[in-house]
Amino acid sequence: MSESGFVAVLVIDLHFPHAGSLKSKRKELASIKAQLRGRLGAAVAEVDHQDLWQRARLTAALTGGSLAVLVAAADNVERWLEARWPEQVSVRRIVTSVEELSEWM
Repeated sequence: MSESGFVAVLVIDLHFPHAGSLKSKRKELASIKAQLRGRLGAAVAEVDHQDLWQRARLTAALTGGSLAVLVAAADNVERWLEARWPEQVSVRRIVTSVEELSEWM
């Protein structure tokens, strides 16, 4: 991989077993998204299951100039999520270089 920059995309599936309404889920999601943005530096969006009470899918993105630093940041996000919701979260990760992304264009 080249040193032109790197991107990590995390697909985060969350389960809210105690949410009894969309309002309850939204409150929890707002907190999670704020923490991912503010504390962990990720760009984040809710991308699926908006109409379900107990499920959510987020996509988070991180960028970095060094692969090692980016992987450490992505590890940090995963650890933070798993520490708070060990049974209710799964994360899939895609890491690529900006150069590899350019090949798709």
